[in-house]
Amino acid sequence: MAPILKLNNLTKHFGGVKALTDISLNVEKGSITGLIGPNGSGKSTLFNCVSGFYVPDNGSIIFEDKNIGGMNPNDVYNMGLARTFQHPRLFSEMTTLENFMLSPKNQNGESILKAPFKRFWKDQEVKLAEKSKNLISRFEMEDIYGSKIMDLSGGHMKMVETSKGILGDARLVLLDEPTAGIQYGLGRSLFEQVKGMRERDNLTFFIIEHRIDLLFDFVDYVYVLHEGRLLCEGDPDTVSCDPEVQKAYFGEV
Repeated sequence: MAPILKLNNLTKHFGGVKALTDISLNVEKGSITGLIGPNGSGKSTLFNCVSGFYVPDNGSIIFEDKNIGGMNPNDVYNMGLARTFQHPRLFSEMTTLENFMLSPKNQNGESILKAPFKRFWKDQEVKLAEKSKNLISRFEMEDIYGSKIMDLSGGHMKMVETSKGILGDARLVLLDEPTAGIQYGLGRSLFEQVKGMRERDNLTFFIIEHRIDLLFDFVDYVYVLHEGRLLCEGDPDTVSCDPEVQKAYFGEV
């Protein structure tokens, strides 16, 4: 299967700090691909470069055969690449439903010329609300669709952050530590939902995760970063048995 994302010699330094050096990797279309490594290994920096929050110093970022390196986050998102954050970036005073409804692109109500005239956006808004409620029901969150984000548990916030990208017509979703701060059972449920989204919605996932016991049950392929460089890659069994990976995580073994 062809790669949906290709990084070629990606490099990003902050002054004298070499956050990423010559990173080359592929994320295959339709896969669930993991990115692991000790704290400070460069994982979030890599995601920030891919999603447009950082401009790489060198190398290329190819998404669906287009070089997106250096593009701003809005343009990257509009191309079909969505990104979540370790700490969900949601609108706390808005409801779950309203947060979902913000995701789709090209809404008539966002046009300065059409917004004052209800006839231009009313029907679209109703259809969008129905689509959002159906998606919320799919993730078994019907009881919170009218709740403000600020009143939700951390686990539900993670579920909202992870799943609402579907409404933005994403084809590749970057998840930054989706299970951080939530209990094991809910984390496993979240990964089951990711697997379901991959199969139902034809999505590809690239996931940073520290809880590798969860991650390795669901991913097809894993990349390991250490001190800004690619240390190892392979299927979960290969990576977990690699002595260099064990040394990076646990010291001498």
